Amino acid sequence: MSSTARAQSGRWRQLRQPAAAAALAWLALVLTGAVFASLLAPDNPAAADLNSVLAGPSAHHLLGTDALGYDVLSRLMYGGQTALIGVAEAVAVCLLVGVPLGLAAGYLGGWPDRVISRVSDLVLAIPAVIVLLVVVSIFASNQTAAMLMFGLLGAPVMMRITRASTLTVRGEQFIDAAWVSGLSQLRILRSHVLPRILSTVIVQISLFAPVALLMECTLCFLGLGPAPPQPSWGGAVYDASQVIQRDPWLLVPSGLVIAATILAFGIVGNALRDTSVAAWSPTQLSPKTKTKTKTKTKTKPKTQPAPGPDAGAAPGLLRLDGLTIEIPSRSGAAVTVVQDVSFSIGPGESVGVVGESSCGKTMTARGILGLLPGAGRVAAGRCWFDGQELTSLTPRQLNAVRGRKIGFVAQEPMVSLDPTGTVGGLIAEAVRHHRGGSRQQAHNRAIELLASVRLPEPAAVARRYPHQLSGGMAQRAAIALALAGDPALLIADEPTTALDVTVQDGILGLLHELRRERGLSILLISHDWGVVTDVCDRIVVMYAGQVVEQGSTEELFARPRHPYTEGLLAANPHLAQAQATLATIRGTVPAPAHWPAGCHFHPRCPYATQQCGQEAVPLVTAGPDSMSRCLHIDRVGTAGGRYAS
Repeated sequence: MSSTARAQSGRWRQLRQPAAAAALAWLALVLTGAVFASLLAPDNPAAADLNSVLAGPSAHHLLGTDALGYDVLSRLMYGGQTALIGVAEAVAVCLLVGVPLGLAAGYLGGWPDRVISRVSDLVLAIPAVIVLLVVVSIFASNQTAAMLMFGLLGAPVMMRITRASTLTVRGEQFIDAAWVSGLSQLRILRSHVLPRILSTVIVQISLFAPVALLMECTLCFLGLGPAPPQPSWGGAVYDASQVIQRDPWLLVPSGLVIAATILAFGIVGNALRDTSVAAWSPTQLSPKTKTKTKTKTKTKPKTQPAPGPDAGAAPGLLRLDGLTIEIPSRSGAAVTVVQDVSFSIGPGESVGVVGESSCGKTMTARGILGLLPGAGRVAAGRCWFDGQELTSLTPRQLNAVRGRKIGFVAQEPMVSLDPTGTVGGLIAEAVRHHRGGSRQQAHNRAIELLASVRLPEPAAVARRYPHQLSGGMAQRAAIALALAGDPALLIADEPTTALDVTVQDGILGLLHELRRERGLSILLISHDWGVVTDVCDRIVVMYAGQVVEQGSTEELFARPRHPYTEGLLAANPHLAQAQATLATIRGTVPAPAHWPAGCHFHPRCPYATQQCGQEAVPLVTAGPDSMSRCLHIDRVGTAGGRYAS
C-alpha cells in the first residue's frame, strides 16, 4: 500500500471502531428503510388488519400491530421519512446560519462581532417551545416550518461555538502567514479557518441532531405533526402510550428506534470529530486533480511613483520615514510601541534589524505589512515601497502588495504553516491566487519552489503535512511559501530561531542564494549578530521602539556610534575572547508605556549625563555611512569602551 493510501486509510480509522461502525450501520439501515420504504415495507402503513389488533411479533407482522391493526414495522419505516427530513431541515438551517455568522464574528471582530453577538443573545432569550407552538398554530401543523424555525433557534448556539473556535484559530501565526501571502479573507476562512474548526462544528451537530429528532417526535406526539393515519415516530409513541397497560410491547419498537438513532448520532459525531479533518481540507491538491479553470497569465504592473514631493525623495525599494505605531492598551489608551523609525532598503540589498526583545523589531515589520494586532494603527510617518505609499492604501489595495511584492517568513514555521493541509497544497494555493493557472500547473510550481529552497525530494515533501517535517525543512517550506508570489522583498522574522548551528547555516546560505539568483531584497530581523553579519549589508539597531543606530555592517562593527550597539557587541559571545568574562548591559528594556523621557537608553547607559534625560534625542549623521541617536557620539568606544571587561 502506498503512503498516500495508508494516510487516507488512517484518516478514517476512527469510523472503523466497533461502536462507530455499529452506529453507522444502524443509521444506514434507518436511512435505507426510510428512503426505500415503498419497496421494502412488508405492508401498506395505512392498511388496517382488524383481525390482528395489538398482535405481537409474528412471521407476517415482524414487530406486531397497533391498536388499529396497522403493521408496526411498516409504519416505523415510513415514519422515518418524516423524522429524518425534519432533522435534516433543522440541521441545515443551523449550519447555514450559525457557522457563517460565527466565522464572520470571530474573524472580523469589531462591529460585525458586536451586532451578531447581540442578535444571537436576543434569540437565545426567546423560549423555543413557545415559538414552535406559535409556528405550528399559524402554519396549520406544518412540520417543515416548525423544524426550520427550530434550526434557526439553534443557530445562536452554533454561532457562539464557531465564533469561539474562530477566535482561537485567528490568533495563530499561519493565519497571518496566509494573510501576508495575499489570500482574500473569504479564501482564508474557507481554506484555513473552517478546516481547523470543523471538528468542533461536527461535535455540535452531533449534539443538535438528537435534540432536533426529539423535538420532531415531541411535536408528532402532541398531534402537531402529520395528521393520522400518516405514520410518524412520535405518533407511534403516542399510540403506544394509549394502550400501554393492555400491550406494553407496542412501546418497545418505536422507543428503541428513537433511542438507538439518538445514540448513533452521538457516536458517529464523536468518531468524525476524531477523524483527521485534513481529508476535507480544500488545500490538498493532487497532481491528478482536473479542473476547468483556464490558465491565466498575469503580468505584474509596474508601480508608478505616487505624485507629490515625497515620491522622488525615496531612493531604494523600501523606505520608512518617521514610522510611529500605536497599540491600544487594556484600558483603551493608545500606547506607542514604535516611534519615529526611518531607514531604507535598496533593490537587491539585505538589511538587518537587531535589538533585544520588546524593542519594536517585529512590530515595525507588521506595520509595513499592515498586520498590526487588534486596533493597532500607524499613527504617524509613512512607508514607501517601490514608489507606492503603503500607509495610505485600503485593506484591499494592501492585500495586492502582500505576497506578490512583499513576502514574509514568520519566526515559527511550524505555527505559520496550516497543519490541516499538505505543504504542496498550501504553496499551490498561494501560487494559484497570485499567478492563476490550473491546479496541475500550481502543483508543479509548488514542487519547483520546494526544489528552489534546496529541499531534497520536493515531490515527496509536497505530499507531507507540516508536522511531518523537521524544523529546518519546515523553515525552508515557509520560505518557499513566501516566494510563491515572486516578491521583490522578503521580510524574515527570526528565521533561524530554535535551529541548530548546522541547520541555521543552511538557512543563511539559502538566503544568500535567493538574493543572488533572484535579486531579492531582504529585511532580516534577528537577535543574533552572527546571523546579520553573514547576510546583511547594513544593520539597523533598535531600542525601546526607536532606531538608535544604523550603518554599514563593516563600519558598525569596527566603530559603533551608540552605547547600546557597543553594549550588544560587547555581550556577543561570538566576539568574546577565551577565558574572558562576557560583558552585560545592566537593566532591562522598559515597557512601551514606561519609556523614559529624553534618550530611552539613558537609564542603562554608562555614558549618560543629566542632559540625556531632559529632551528627545534626534537621529544624526555619525560617520561616513552611519547615523546615531546619541548626545555623546564622540565618547562611544573610547578607551576600549565602557563595557570592556
